[in-house]
Amino acid sequence: MPAHPASPPPTRAARGRSPWSVPLAVLLVLVGVFATGAGLGRTAGPFDWTDTATGSTTRGAEPARAPASRPVSLSVPAIKVTAPITPVGQARDGSVDVPPLTQHNQTGWYDRGAVPGEPGRAIIVGHVDTKSGPAVFYHLRDLKPGDRIEVTRSDRSVVTFTVDTVEYFDKANLPADRVYGDSGPAELRLITCGGEWLGGRTGYQDNVIAFASLADTRNP
Repeated sequence: MPAHPASPPPTRAARGRSPWSVPLAVLLVLVGVFATGAGLGRTAGPFDWTDTATGSTTRGAEPARAPASRPVSLSVPAIKVTAPITPVGQARDGSVDVPPLTQHNQTGWYDRGAVPGEPGRAIIVGHVDTKSGPAVFYHLRDLKPGDRIEVTRSDRSVVTFTVDTVEYFDKANLPADRVYGDSGPAELRLITCGGEWLGGRTGYQDNVIAFASLADTRNP
């Protein structure tokens, strides 16, 4: 596993993917965010890359953060998503864990990364589908620049982000330097699987990532 992620590949136009009536349940996987067998690559993970903004290199798992106002629910009106958010940490292989497939309409906030609305890139993951049908992020690929994403936190504050772009990346070439990071402005990454269905341990060929920037924070 390389110590640094490869240079981000060029953005690819959204590609069609197989209908949800695929033979196996699929977990979304981020390069280093989800386990390889669950659908994402593992070329670089959140614990083995350099934050170019600070010059620090992350090594090994860090303890989960304990924010006073962790995210509890997600709303994405443009794709009719209203879903609970549960904290997810580190899987056994060092990747970011995901909600269980039985909770296919639940999203997972990576609790060792940034808190939505605080400096850095917050990560929320969700399944694209299961063997029984579409899951919470099935329509993530349909988001457009300017679409609104709202994250409600435990203190009842609401953090609003706007979508900048939605991009597809081959699982072997996830741009970790654009996904992870605890410094810089508050941003959000919504991540699932997409692209062509390959089956086997790979599942879908790509990761679909919605990149979003902070627009507003409303306090109770």
